[in-house]
Amino acid sequence: MKKLNLLIYISVIVMLSSCGVNSNVMFKVPKGDITYDSIPMTPQEDYRISVDDKLTFTLFTNNGAEIIDLMSGVSEKNRVSNTNYEFVVRRNGEVELPVIGKVPVAGLTIETCEDSLANRFSMYQQPFVQVRLTNQRVIVFPGNGSDAKVIPLINSNTTLMEALAQAGGITDRGKANTIKLMRKVNGERVIYGIDLSTIEGLKYADMIVQANDYIYVEPTPDLGKEIAEDIVPVVSIFSSALVIFSAITLLK
Repeated sequence: MKKLNLLIYISVIVMLSSCGVNSNVMFKVPKGDITYDSIPMTPQEDYRISVDDKLTFTLFTNNGAEIIDLMSGVSEKNRVSNTNYEFVVRRNGEVELPVIGKVPVAGLTIETCEDSLANRFSMYQQPFVQVRLTNQRVIVFPGNGSDAKVIPLINSNTTLMEALAQAGGITDRGKANTIKLMRKVNGERVIYGIDLSTIEGLKYADMIVQANDYIYVEPTPDLGKEIAEDIVPVVSIFSSALVIFSAITLLK
């Protein structure tokens, strides 16, 4: 009997140690670390270019007069560059561009970057520069890890609802009342708690997302499936051990 009790005890320990129920839930934080008030609906500051960003630029002369010419069907004689070549911001914060070479751009907004490039292209007559970041994106976990998506921000005014829609919407297991939006502010991630389960949460649907935001919809644990996956192997081991134990007892 003591051996049987020991066998049961060991089996229970194995069962508890292997339990993975709700183990796929990420970003568990105390409620005090989540901000539910003062959620910024629009960006509080312009995005600043960072390391590994990719950008393209278009350079016109004569203060961009050709833009008007193109709209009116006039010739393209004033265009210097209008390509889709991508340039990567290196680890030192610089980007290497044709003609002008290495330019420090990390930490600049799009507007200040355009002004900086216009000054460096001063060898051309009244340079007009347009800069566009091509790799801005947000990461969305819509309630099931296997459905996570990286959403490119084609529109700078992409809303939370649009980002979720591009990810396929909240999954069946997703909890619409437990959405975490994680945003880097002053070098640290700030977590905003958002509830879209009621009509009152509609105001947050129009929240403008920013590059490098994480949007995490907490999943509802599938207890039946997860418990079965964890317990069935243990029960099988226990049953086999019990058969062996019974056989040994009978042989005695």
